[in-house]
Amino acid sequence: MEAARALAQELHKNKVQLVYGGGTTGLMGEVARVLVSLSGPKAVHGIIPRALVKVATVNGMRAHQGTGDSNAGKVAERVVDSVEADGIPESEYGMTTIVPDMHTRKRLMATKVLEGGPGSGFVSLAGGFGTIEEVMEMTTWNQLGIHKVGVVLLNINGYWDGLLSWVRNAVKEGYISAENGEILAEAKEVSEVWPKLLAYRASSGRMNLDWGQE
Repeated sequence: MEAARALAQELHKNKVQLVYGGGTTGLMGEVARVLVSLSGPKAVHGIIPRALVKVATVNGMRAHQGTGDSNAGKVAERVVDSVEADGIPESEYGMTTIVPDMHTRKRLMATKVLEGGPGSGFVSLAGGFGTIEEVMEMTTWNQLGIHKVGVVLLNINGYWDGLLSWVRNAVKEGYISAENGEILAEAKEVSEVWPKLLAYRASSGRMNLDWGQE
């Protein structure tokens, strides 16, 4: 949680806007809440599938939880009590767009990120199945030439050591080229995230494919 708040501070300091999955609890919920408190609601855009929209308990939003729990993980998605044509009204967690399914959610999130300026990219804090699935999809998209922006793991307390070890072993065994083994970057401190995104250079081993409108 401390790292999540520190990341929000770094995003605010560097005038970076956040696109994320719309959760109000856990690490990303804390990043969103703190960034909105610093930069305003237009600095955060949550994108959530309609199936995850539930009935709320307080003013259309679940009360914020877990800000004092340093071990809190990803608990739940944003909870709202109404659906509007243009999304959910601005809140302490920013703006929200409702989409029909998970595939649309990921595609729209990626599109919004890629529309950004220099340093745009993907950053992952600790998480579970959904988090690692999204990390690897964006890494694969980079390898396939769909995008060429950075994918950074914020590796607090060695959380991502196992995944990084797997990448190194895959390179050693020949399943990933040495060049593409560098697609997934590591930041051990929050202060390293923005510089790594700015300094990111696409791998020379990426596939030069024509994806049309992708």
